[in-house]
Amino acid sequence: MPLTPFQRALLAELAAEPTEDRYLAGGAAMHFAPNSARYSDDLDFFHDSEARVAAAFGADRERLRRAGYTVDVELSLPGFVRAVVSRDADATRVDWAHDSAWRFMPLVRDPLGGLLLHPVDLAVNKVLTVAGRDEPRDFVDILFVHARVLPLAALCWAAVGKDPGFTPLSLLELLKRRGRYRPEDFARLNLAGPFDLVTAKQTWLAALAKAEAFARTRSPDEI
Repeated sequence: MPLTPFQRALLAELAAEPTEDRYLAGGAAMHFAPNSARYSDDLDFFHDSEARVAAAFGADRERLRRAGYTVDVELSLPGFVRAVVSRDADATRVDWAHDSAWRFMPLVRDPLGGLLLHPVDLAVNKVLTVAGRDEPRDFVDILFVHARVLPLAALCWAAVGKDPGFTPLSLLELLKRRGRYRPEDFARLNLAGPFDLVTAKQTWLAALAKAEAFARTRSPDEI
């Protein structure tokens, strides 16, 4: 499982006291699977309101301090707290943030991590993330969910249900601009195994072509 031993211990500590006030999302939740592609540098907890962010962070901070962790807050805003959680020589960044309660699928509960965003919602969110930024780690992630969760065609179709400002084809136009990376871009990532950029690019182009063909053959009324 591509979590560091420290991240596993931290999640287990927080999950020992079940709560409905937070759920794990982002890269750490996406790469919970044993066959995941990379390690996440942080833990991202999300909440359905700004008030719940403050309450959950306060409860988590006290629990972690009692367990011997140090919690150093780097940024605190309404609806968002970023801290570095450490113990001995180990540390990881942790975010507590507000996110919309609108989801396609129910949250799932994991014995180690507590509540996690469903893999389908993680995958759809990743498509929208890739449309908005150009990061090598997101390219690794989008290929992972395309192979393991849902194909890109289905993800693009679903993504416009979360962001009605897009159509599947307009979303694809943004995605076509991604994937222009060099091998050294991935050398800086904490990957679970070697990353074959040539094969990845071929997979990406094929996924884009199939997604566009699908979008052009379906009625917009089906979105």
